[in-house]
Amino acid sequence: MKIDLNILATETRNENSTNIDNISTLEMAKIMNNEDKKIASAIEVELPNIALAVEEISKSFMNNGRLIYIGAGTSGRLGILDASECPPTYGTCPEMVVGIIAGGDYAIKNAVEGAEDNRELGIEDLKAIKFSEKDILVGIAASGRTPYVLSALEYANSIGSITVSVSCNPCSEIAKISKIAINPIVGPEIITGSTRLKSGTAQKLILNMLSTLSMIKIGKTFGNLMVDVQATNNKLVQRQKQIVMEATGVSEEEATYALEQCDNNCKTAIFMILSGFSPQESMAILSLHKGFIREALKSTKK
Repeated sequence: MKIDLNILATETRNENSTNIDNISTLEMAKIMNNEDKKIASAIEVELPNIALAVEEISKSFMNNGRLIYIGAGTSGRLGILDASECPPTYGTCPEMVVGIIAGGDYAIKNAVEGAEDNRELGIEDLKAIKFSEKDILVGIAASGRTPYVLSALEYANSIGSITVSVSCNPCSEIAKISKIAINPIVGPEIITGSTRLKSGTAQKLILNMLSTLSMIKIGKTFGNLMVDVQATNNKLVQRQKQIVMEATGVSEEEATYALEQCDNNCKTAIFMILSGFSPQESMAILSLHKGFIREALKSTKK
């Protein structure tokens, strides 16, 4: 089937870079930087839709649902990148945020471009992870027309799941079928059709917002501190101590001792210091309040 690329904003030619191969390196960099400046403004227009998506994702998390990203090529890789950062940053299990790419794991490092045209594969990949109505599906496609992503969104709709689309073309196909459409129009790329550039950057920023803001809403932070961070290397061990110190005002020695008492759980150590309860009591009270430190602290002052 012939595809008319001329109707896609992401595929049109950028008038600002038509002579980019015949200018100085600094001039090239300036053109690229000027185009990149347009990305944040395009996303700003979509903030209400991003907020709607975050509300639904956080509700899903609180109901033991999952956030599933699905895409092909660069879009799929960006979903996998965002998903893979959640366990070390927020202490989530790997199944809570999942990235799926057309063509499977091989496609993370290698181009499997034909996979994006396989509609059946999108459905099969969701069924393989037992996707359910409790889960949220975020379909990512710069063009907004990728068959693999379209079929996955249609399947998720058919079983009653909330669907979200992230595309960079006005009136895109995935925007039309998703329940929440996030559609930043970043304009033509400096290299025609190379949507890993502005479109990819826009997608990355949006996925950052979806996962980060949803984690904040389910109590994974205390202020702007990542209190569920996992200490998996020396840097993160020190970060845990710094977080406890910042949250409570104690010394490094006191923070180290508190973390040791709380099995290196930042959140429990912070609550223990601020409340005066034992590690076991702190853990129980936090659990009762679903890990929200502020709510747990309020309950102890009644």
